[in-house]
Amino acid sequence: MSKNDRIIESLLFASPEPLTQKKLSNIFDSDVPDLKFSVERLNSFYNKNNQSIEIINVAGGYQLRTKQEFSIFIKKLFNNNFQNSISQAALESLSIIAYKQPVSKSLLESIRGVDCSGVIKTLLKKSLIQIKGRDDGPGRALLYSTSKEFLISFGIDKLSDLPKLKEINEIIGESNFDKQINAFK
Repeated sequence: MSKNDRIIESLLFASPEPLTQKKLSNIFDSDVPDLKFSVERLNSFYNKNNQSIEIINVAGGYQLRTKQEFSIFIKKLFNNNFQNSISQAALESLSIIAYKQPVSKSLLESIRGVDCSGVIKTLLKKSLIQIKGRDDGPGRALLYSTSKEFLISFGIDKLSDLPKLKEINEIIGESNFDKQINAFK
């Protein structure tokens, strides 16, 4: 492993946000290493040496993460009480926002069939969604979309990485799911 790879590894370890090539350019005075190639070399090293960590592409950058197979132990470490855990209602609302964004509170409520004021406040407080603007219709309702924190929390690089609704339907294969899919259309 080169010195630059070790530097990048330490930056990934210390950075609370995904590391980007632009951030890396601000850190190195000259001869800025290619972040993508360093990440590939580091991941190759981790795999070759059967390490419990990996570097993933998330929210336009890279983050050092524990491999999924060890998540149960991390949960036990924190007594299954993650501060970032969200309720089923919040997860449902977040899914609707992710697939239909930007979305107004009234549209969200019409799809879910219940008041979503508390859920929206929770998602805003956890920075999983953001106010994207205002609707052009009467009352100029606020519009909500997912945030960069959403991408980071769910380990997604970009929204197009979310599974397509048709793919979900094929995996689940339940006719009841068809009704839920139609709510997104």
